[in-house]
Amino acid sequence: MENTGTNQPIVWPGDAAEFALTLHDTPDPYFDRAPVPVLAYDPGASLRDRREAFREVYAAIVARIGEPTLYGGSAEGPNIRWRDSRRVVLLAGNRHRAQLSVHDTDTLENDERRIFDWGGAWSADEQHDFAFLPYVWQLDRSGPGVRPIERPGGRMASSLEHFQSALELLLTAWVEQLSVQVGGDWASFSVTSGADRGRQLQISYALEDGLHVSVDDRDGEDSPERAGLMRSRGWQSRDRGWWQTDFAEPERPEVAAVARLAVTELRARGTKEPEELRARDVSCKDRGELWLPGLGIRH
Repeated sequence: MENTGTNQPIVWPGDAAEFALTLHDTPDPYFDRAPVPVLAYDPGASLRDRREAFREVYAAIVARIGEPTLYGGSAEGPNIRWRDSRRVVLLAGNRHRAQLSVHDTDTLENDERRIFDWGGAWSADEQHDFAFLPYVWQLDRSGPGVRPIERPGGRMASSLEHFQSALELLLTAWVEQLSVQVGGDWASFSVTSGADRGRQLQISYALEDGLHVSVDDRDGEDSPERAGLMRSRGWQSRDRGWWQTDFAEPERPEVAAVARLAVTELRARGTKEPEELRARDVSCKDRGELWLPGLGIRH
């Protein structure tokens, strides 16, 4: 192993792929061992830098052992699984590195289920823990391996401030992680509120299109005064009654702006608590099941 510098492999991609194959095919000697780093990140790396550094390592591993059973990621980094009923090969990342490990399936998933079941903030005054969830998004496209029969419950936000944080963490994860795993496919969902029934706020991300957020305002006035109000909240343009904001190459500030805009709009239309919110039409290019346990609202 060699540490070759900023955003560089600790293990060369081909070697990482061979190690992944060993974990995949003959895992027994490696259970309960510490994860092996395969990539180091610069502490100041942009989301794009982290994404592109990870891409080569991931591509080499997939070329060697095939597509994963479950795509996904946490607020810290990717969380990708080659799973069967006995073992999970885990390619996971944090703020500093990406690493490979193998785990007994039941042990790993029982531990994670406890985190989902017993963590979180019980009130708006407590600190949320969305950043520490095992994964905030997960995608099952019926790939190789065996998928879980049961998934843990998602983390619920205790306030709109917590929901804003959760949304920002999820979208940050998508910008860094999604295109490496699913190429140019888009991921999206709509948010609806019981305080403003029938209205949709839509959020989507794809590498080609960037980060998009829009709200149905077809019942709003098409007037300079209304336009000034909407622009003051952070909306950029109006198209056929929908106000929208787009960032073609989002980084952390743009992701934060989208999360802030979404919550500002929900508040302005009467939402007071995250219990009023639902995520609808959660999809990754209409292929497979996309699950968002770190979004902070039900779906």
